Amino acid sequence: MAKVTLEKASEILGISTNLLRNWEKRKLIHGEKNHNIKVFDLELLKWVHNNLNGKYQEVGFKILKTPDKKTIKSIELFAGCGGMALGLENAGFAHELLVEKDKDCINTLQKNRPRWKIFHEDVSEINFKPYQGKIDIVSGGFPCQAFSYAGKGKGFEDIRGTLFFEFARCLAEVKPKIAIAENVRGLLSHKQGKTLAIILDSFRKLGYDPYYKVVSAQFLDVPQKRDRLIIIACRQDLNITPIFPEEQAYTISLREALKNCPKSPGVEYNARKKAIMELVPPGGNWKNLPIDIQKSYLKNSFYKGGGRTGFAKRLSWDEPCLTITCSPAQTQTERCHPDQTRPLNIREYARIQTFPDDWEFRGSLTSQYRQIGNAVPVNMAYHIGRCVIKMLNQKIEENKDKLTTEKIKQLSIPGLKI
Repeated sequence: MAKVTLEKASEILGISTNLLRNWEKRKLIHGEKNHNIKVFDLELLKWVHNNLNGKYQEVGFKILKTPDKKTIKSIELFAGCGGMALGLENAGFAHELLVEKDKDCINTLQKNRPRWKIFHEDVSEINFKPYQGKIDIVSGGFPCQAFSYAGKGKGFEDIRGTLFFEFARCLAEVKPKIAIAENVRGLLSHKQGKTLAIILDSFRKLGYDPYYKVVSAQFLDVPQKRDRLIIIACRQDLNITPIFPEEQAYTISLREALKNCPKSPGVEYNARKKAIMELVPPGGNWKNLPIDIQKSYLKNSFYKGGGRTGFAKRLSWDEPCLTITCSPAQTQTERCHPDQTRPLNIREYARIQTFPDDWEFRGSLTSQYRQIGNAVPVNMAYHIGRCVIKMLNQKIEENKDKLTTEKIKQLSIPGLKI
């Protein structure tokens, strides 16, 4: 795929570089460094240009699933309501064990996948040694807790008392070929990068080479602008070359994602908030409100800096959804339907996270929103799973799919193991 600078794209498409930079700010396009010059996928730029000019071409929104036999044996920790697990199953994984502590998440998992072996326990109470030598992959999105920085270099002592310690303990006891860890992008800068450094160092001490990259869900068949940090750690004795998902030259709009979406319950606005949101056009936010309403609605936040784009935000039909949160009606992270003056409902939330329509969520309405908002998008997990299967099978076209040392260097990630 052709890569061009914004200046060259401006010349080819006949639009201003300022408009192109606005697309990047809105996360409709993404660039990458090539010899310190930022370049962009020309096909993606053309796609966005056509889309925003009324020439949208549907790509066929669907839940991705391979017909291949499920031969990759895995354990998943902190499974939540099953976004990562379902995506990996769709990619060809066979789950030997899932671990989750939250009761509502457990009920969701058991309702949808009664065949899965699911432990409703605190992960610290589980002995993983019986699985040693029987598991290919250990995966999980461990919560990021406080780490001890004073003792850096002491291995497990640095991470003891955190949930990442339990993830690491599982690796030590199971010794899988590959570990997949998912976390928020903010982990890159947490404690000035010290937290991530300790995590990477812990992987190495366990005999794994860790590689990581920020992956954008909106370029992986997910109708949502959602960045996640993905760590792939390969067992050092196996000499496995890491592969990260190749981002697509298209995105899926909210219009396409919510087409024929089943009806479902959802939270509602109170009368005052509904009256305010009625004034916001599709794609708009608090800036579209009269100045007196801006001040009363934002209160002290009105006088603070920053974009504050989540306040009174009504979504746009023509773009992927903004990152969904654990509640679509929070003041600072509003997720209002493009046409109807209401927050997104449960099935719309699930569609945006690429759960199938028959995936049922258990618990209260608040719990269901929280489960879906915390989940890994199913299609993103699918793409990650397919990459891991390529890594294990070593069926890689040398000049097309293999992530060479040079390509790894181009990721420009501090502390990346090569």
